[in-house]
Amino acid sequence: MVRIGTSGWRYPSWRGDFYPPGLRQRDELAHLSRVLTAVEVNGSFYSLQRPSSYAAWATQVPDGFLFALKGGRFITHMRQLLDVETPLANFFASGVLALGDKLGPVIWQLPARQAFDEDRLVAFFELLPRTTDEAASLATRHGSALAGDRVLTSTTVSLPLRHALEPRHESFRSPRAVDVLRAHDIAMVVSDSAGTWPRFDEVTSDLVYVRLHGDTELYASGYSEVTLRSWAARVQRWVDDGLDVHVYFDNDARGHAPHDARALLELLHLAPEGVQLPPTRDVSAGQPRVGP
Repeated sequence: MVRIGTSGWRYPSWRGDFYPPGLRQRDELAHLSRVLTAVEVNGSFYSLQRPSSYAAWATQVPDGFLFALKGGRFITHMRQLLDVETPLANFFASGVLALGDKLGPVIWQLPARQAFDEDRLVAFFELLPRTTDEAASLATRHGSALAGDRVLTSTTVSLPLRHALEPRHESFRSPRAVDVLRAHDIAMVVSDSAGTWPRFDEVTSDLVYVRLHGDTELYASGYSEVTLRSWAARVQRWVDDGLDVHVYFDNDARGHAPHDARALLELLHLAPEGVQLPPTRDVSAGQPRVGP
Protein backbone atom coordinates (compact mmCIF):
# COMPACT_ATOMS: atom_id res chain seq x y z
CA MET A 1 0.00 0.00 0.00
CA VAL A 2 1.23 3.45 -0.92
CA ARG A 3 -0.46 6.63 0.28
CA ILE A 4 0.77 10.08 -0.69
CA GLY A 5 -0.62 13.38 0.54
CA THR A 6 0.03 16.59 2.40
CA SER A 7 0.39 17.66 6.00
CA GLY A 8 -2.90 19.48 6.47
CA TRP A 9 -5.24 20.87 3.84
CA ARG A 10 -6.47 24.29 4.94
CA TYR A 11 -3.98 26.91 3.74
CA PRO A 12 -4.88 30.34 2.30
CA SER A 13 -1.98 30.21 -0.19
CA TRP A 14 -3.53 27.15 -1.85
CA ARG A 15 -6.73 29.00 -2.73
CA GLY A 16 -6.96 30.07 -6.33
CA ASP A 17 -3.97 27.83 -7.08
CA PHE A 18 -4.34 24.19 -6.04
CA TYR A 19 -7.90 24.91 -5.01
CA PRO A 20 -9.90 26.37 -7.90
CA PRO A 21 -11.07 29.98 -7.56
CA GLY A 22 -14.43 30.11 -5.84
CA LEU A 23 -14.16 26.71 -4.18
CA ARG A 24 -15.88 26.86 -0.79
CA GLN A 25 -13.57 26.32 2.19
CA ARG A 26 -15.74 23.48 3.45
CA ASP A 27 -15.20 21.69 0.12
CA GLU A 28 -11.40 21.84 0.19
CA LEU A 29 -10.86 18.46 1.83
CA ALA A 30 -13.21 16.79 -0.65
CA HIS A 31 -11.29 18.38 -3.54
CA LEU A 32 -7.91 17.29 -2.16
CA SER A 33 -9.14 13.73 -1.57
CA ARG A 34 -10.03 13.35 -5.26
CA VAL A 35 -6.47 14.29 -6.27
CA LEU A 36 -4.32 12.73 -3.54
CA THR A 37 -4.69 9.48 -1.57
CA ALA A 38 -4.12 10.55 2.05
CA VAL A 39 -3.73 13.55 4.31
CA GLU A 40 -2.02 14.15 7.63
CA VAL A 41 -4.22 15.80 10.27
CA ASN A 42 -2.16 18.61 11.79
CA GLY A 43 -4.78 20.05 14.11
CA SER A 44 -4.63 16.99 16.36
CA PHE A 45 -1.08 17.99 17.29
CA TYR A 46 -2.13 21.37 18.66
CA SER A 47 -5.36 20.44 20.44
CA LEU A 48 -7.91 17.69 20.86
CA GLN A 49 -10.38 17.69 18.00
CA ARG A 50 -14.03 16.66 18.24
CA PRO A 51 -15.78 13.42 17.25
CA SER A 52 -18.10 15.45 15.03
CA SER A 53 -15.12 16.83 13.11
CA TYR A 54 -13.57 13.43 12.49
CA ALA A 55 -16.93 12.00 11.44
CA ALA A 56 -17.54 14.87 9.03
CA TRP A 57 -14.09 14.51 7.48
CA ALA A 58 -14.64 10.80 6.91
CA THR A 59 -17.83 11.48 4.94
CA GLN A 60 -16.11 13.96 2.63
CA VAL A 61 -13.50 11.59 1.19
CA PRO A 62 -13.79 8.52 -1.04
CA ASP A 63 -13.29 4.92 0.01
CA GLY A 64 -9.61 4.04 0.31
CA PHE A 65 -8.54 7.52 1.33
CA LEU A 66 -6.67 7.59 4.66
CA PHE A 67 -6.08 10.11 7.43
CA ALA A 68 -2.77 9.93 9.28
CA LEU A 69 -2.98 11.61 12.69
CA LYS A 70 -0.33 13.68 14.38
CA GLY A 71 -0.18 12.82 18.07
CA GLY A 72 -0.75 15.64 20.53
CA ARG A 73 2.11 17.94 21.48
CA PHE A 74 0.89 17.82 25.09
CA ILE A 75 2.12 14.23 25.10
CA THR A 76 5.32 14.67 23.07
CA HIS A 77 6.50 18.20 23.81
CA MET A 78 5.02 19.20 27.15
CA ARG A 79 5.03 15.86 28.98
CA GLN A 80 7.89 14.54 26.81
CA LEU A 81 6.31 11.06 26.92
CA LEU A 82 6.30 10.91 30.74
CA ASP A 83 3.15 10.08 32.74
CA VAL A 84 0.97 10.16 29.64
CA GLU A 85 -1.56 7.35 30.07
CA THR A 86 -4.46 9.74 30.67
CA PRO A 87 -3.40 12.18 27.92
CA LEU A 88 -3.14 9.21 25.54
CA ALA A 89 -6.62 8.08 26.57
CA ASN A 90 -7.88 11.63 25.97
CA PHE A 91 -6.30 11.66 22.50
CA PHE A 92 -7.98 8.43 21.45
CA ALA A 93 -11.27 9.44 23.11
CA SER A 94 -11.38 12.75 21.24
CA GLY A 95 -13.04 11.21 18.18
CA VAL A 96 -10.28 9.63 16.12
CA LEU A 97 -12.22 6.35 15.98
CA ALA A 98 -14.99 8.14 14.09
CA LEU A 99 -12.73 7.90 11.03
CA GLY A 100 -13.53 4.18 10.86
CA ASP A 101 -11.64 2.38 8.11
CA LYS A 102 -10.19 5.70 6.94
CA LEU A 103 -7.96 5.89 10.03
CA GLY A 104 -4.31 5.57 9.05
CA PRO A 105 -1.12 5.59 11.14
CA VAL A 106 -0.41 7.91 14.07
CA ILE A 107 2.81 9.92 14.00
CA TRP A 108 4.49 11.09 17.20
CA GLN A 109 6.91 13.96 16.59
CA LEU A 110 9.53 14.56 19.27
CA PRO A 111 11.03 17.97 20.06
CA ALA A 112 14.56 18.54 18.77
CA ARG A 113 15.91 18.73 22.33
CA GLN A 114 14.73 15.23 23.23
CA ALA A 115 17.56 12.71 23.10
CA PHE A 116 17.18 8.97 22.91
CA ASP A 117 16.07 7.56 26.27
CA GLU A 118 15.42 3.84 26.03
CA ASP A 119 13.41 3.44 29.22
CA ARG A 120 11.18 6.40 28.42
CA LEU A 121 10.54 5.22 24.87
CA VAL A 122 9.81 1.63 25.83
CA ALA A 123 7.33 2.74 28.50
CA PHE A 124 5.58 4.96 25.95
CA PHE A 125 5.53 2.32 23.22
CA GLU A 126 3.97 -0.19 25.59
CA LEU A 127 1.07 2.20 26.20
CA LEU A 128 0.24 2.62 22.52
CA PRO A 129 -2.85 0.76 21.25
CA ARG A 130 -2.09 -1.51 18.29
CA THR A 131 -5.68 -2.03 17.11
CA THR A 132 -8.79 0.12 16.96
CA ASP A 133 -10.33 -2.12 19.62
CA GLU A 134 -7.39 -1.45 21.95
CA ALA A 135 -7.71 2.27 21.19
CA ALA A 136 -11.40 2.15 22.15
CA SER A 137 -10.54 0.38 25.41
CA LEU A 138 -7.86 2.95 26.21
CA ALA A 139 -10.28 5.77 25.37
CA THR A 140 -12.63 4.67 28.16
CA ARG A 141 -9.94 5.76 30.64
CA HIS A 142 -10.08 9.39 29.50
CA GLY A 143 -9.91 12.25 31.97
CA SER A 144 -12.87 14.10 33.42
CA ALA A 145 -12.19 17.13 31.21
CA LEU A 146 -13.69 15.24 28.28
CA ALA A 147 -17.42 14.63 28.47
CA GLY A 148 -20.60 14.51 26.43
CA ASP A 149 -20.25 15.02 22.71
CA ARG A 150 -16.49 15.55 23.13
CA VAL A 151 -15.98 11.81 23.73
CA LEU A 152 -16.06 8.69 21.55
CA THR A 153 -14.96 5.43 23.15
CA SER A 154 -16.22 2.84 20.66
CA THR A 155 -15.24 1.69 17.20
CA THR A 156 -17.25 0.21 14.35
CA VAL A 157 -14.23 -1.49 12.75
CA SER A 158 -11.53 -3.83 14.05
CA LEU A 159 -8.32 -2.85 12.34
CA PRO A 160 -4.59 -2.69 13.07
CA LEU A 161 -3.31 0.67 14.28
CA ARG A 162 0.26 1.56 13.39
CA HIS A 163 2.57 4.21 14.79
CA ALA A 164 5.55 6.22 13.57
CA LEU A 165 8.09 8.27 15.53
CA GLU A 166 9.76 11.41 14.16
CA PRO A 167 12.83 12.08 16.33
CA ARG A 168 14.88 15.22 15.76
CA HIS A 169 17.94 14.48 17.87
CA GLU A 170 21.13 12.97 16.49
CA SER A 171 21.27 10.41 19.31
CA PHE A 172 18.52 8.44 17.58
CA ARG A 173 21.09 7.40 14.99
CA SER A 174 22.48 4.90 17.47
CA PRO A 175 22.02 1.20 16.68
CA ARG A 176 20.28 0.75 20.03
CA ALA A 177 17.62 3.34 19.16
CA VAL A 178 16.98 1.55 15.88
CA ASP A 179 16.74 -1.78 17.69
CA VAL A 180 14.21 -0.41 20.20
CA LEU A 181 11.93 0.95 17.46
CA ARG A 182 12.24 -2.28 15.49
CA ALA A 183 11.48 -4.43 18.54
CA HIS A 184 8.27 -2.46 19.15
CA ASP A 185 7.25 -2.26 15.47
CA ILE A 186 7.40 1.55 15.38
CA ALA A 187 8.33 3.20 12.08
CA MET A 188 11.20 5.68 12.32
CA VAL A 189 10.14 8.61 10.17
CA VAL A 190 12.28 9.49 7.18
CA SER A 191 12.27 13.26 7.61
CA ASP A 192 13.68 15.50 4.88
CA SER A 193 14.06 18.98 6.36
CA ALA A 194 16.59 20.83 4.18
CA GLY A 195 19.27 19.90 6.71
CA THR A 196 17.46 21.41 9.71
CA TRP A 197 17.19 18.12 11.61
CA PRO A 198 18.90 14.74 11.19
CA ARG A 199 17.50 12.41 8.56
CA PHE A 200 17.15 8.78 9.57
CA ASP A 201 16.80 6.17 6.84
CA GLU A 202 16.49 2.97 8.85
CA VAL A 203 13.46 0.76 8.18
CA THR A 204 12.14 -0.32 11.58
CA SER A 205 8.66 -1.58 10.71
CA ASP A 206 6.63 -2.87 7.77
CA LEU A 207 5.48 0.75 7.53
CA VAL A 208 7.74 3.40 6.00
CA TYR A 209 6.60 6.93 6.93
CA VAL A 210 8.17 9.85 5.05
CA ARG A 211 7.73 13.56 5.78
CA LEU A 212 9.08 16.00 3.20
CA HIS A 213 9.42 19.42 4.81
CA GLY A 214 11.16 21.21 1.91
CA ASP A 215 13.96 20.43 -0.51
CA THR A 216 16.25 23.42 0.05
CA GLU A 217 14.24 25.68 2.38
CA LEU A 218 12.29 24.40 5.37
CA TYR A 219 8.50 24.40 4.80
CA ALA A 220 8.85 26.67 1.80
CA SER A 221 10.74 25.25 -1.19
CA GLY A 222 9.33 22.84 -3.74
CA TYR A 223 10.96 19.63 -4.91
CA SER A 224 12.58 19.50 -8.33
CA GLU A 225 11.60 16.87 -10.86
CA VAL A 226 14.97 15.18 -10.39
CA THR A 227 14.47 14.98 -6.63
CA LEU A 228 10.90 13.73 -6.97
CA ARG A 229 12.07 11.01 -9.34
CA SER A 230 14.64 10.00 -6.74
CA TRP A 231 11.93 9.76 -4.07
CA ALA A 232 9.71 7.80 -6.46
CA ALA A 233 12.52 5.29 -6.97
CA ARG A 234 12.96 4.92 -3.21
CA VAL A 235 9.22 4.41 -2.70
CA GLN A 236 9.22 1.74 -5.40
CA ARG A 237 12.13 -0.08 -3.76
CA TRP A 238 10.30 -0.10 -0.42
CA VAL A 239 7.19 -1.44 -2.10
CA ASP A 240 9.22 -4.11 -3.86
CA ASP A 241 10.49 -5.13 -0.40
CA GLY A 242 6.87 -5.68 0.73
CA LEU A 243 6.56 -2.50 2.82
CA ASP A 244 3.64 -0.10 3.12
CA VAL A 245 4.62 3.50 2.43
CA HIS A 246 3.10 6.81 3.50
CA VAL A 247 4.58 10.07 2.16
CA TYR A 248 3.43 13.50 3.32
CA PHE A 249 4.60 16.83 1.93
CA ASP A 250 4.89 19.55 4.55
CA ASN A 251 6.33 22.26 2.29
CA ASP A 252 3.08 24.16 2.40
CA ALA A 253 4.14 27.75 3.11
CA ARG A 254 4.22 28.70 -0.58
CA GLY A 255 1.72 26.17 -1.79
CA HIS A 256 4.13 23.57 -3.19
CA ALA A 257 2.96 20.62 -1.08
CA PRO A 258 -0.15 19.47 -3.01
CA HIS A 259 1.53 19.93 -6.39
CA ASP A 260 4.58 17.92 -5.28
CA ALA A 261 2.37 15.20 -3.82
CA ARG A 262 0.39 14.91 -7.01
CA ALA A 263 3.58 14.85 -9.10
CA LEU A 264 4.97 11.99 -6.98
CA LEU A 265 1.73 10.05 -7.39
CA GLU A 266 1.95 10.48 -11.14
CA LEU A 267 5.57 9.33 -11.23
CA LEU A 268 4.45 6.16 -9.43
CA HIS A 269 1.38 5.82 -11.69
CA LEU A 270 -0.87 6.01 -8.64
CA ALA A 271 -2.80 9.21 -9.27
CA PRO A 272 -6.56 8.80 -8.73
CA GLU A 273 -8.43 8.37 -11.99
CA GLY A 274 -11.55 10.08 -13.22
CA VAL A 275 -10.92 13.49 -11.65
CA GLN A 276 -10.09 16.86 -13.14
CA LEU A 277 -6.62 17.61 -11.85
CA PRO A 278 -5.41 21.14 -11.19
CA PRO A 279 -2.34 22.48 -13.01
CA THR A 280 0.98 21.29 -11.63
CA ARG A 281 3.78 23.75 -11.04
CA ASP A 282 6.94 24.27 -12.98
CA VAL A 283 9.24 23.89 -10.00
CA SER A 284 12.09 25.72 -11.71
CA ALA A 285 10.03 28.83 -12.29
CA GLY A 286 7.56 28.54 -9.41
CA GLN A 287 4.60 29.08 -11.76
CA PRO A 288 1.67 26.81 -12.60
CA ARG A 289 1.86 24.80 -15.80
CA VAL A 290 -0.46 22.27 -17.39
CA GLY A 291 0.53 18.61 -17.65
CA PRO A 292 2.54 16.11 -15.60
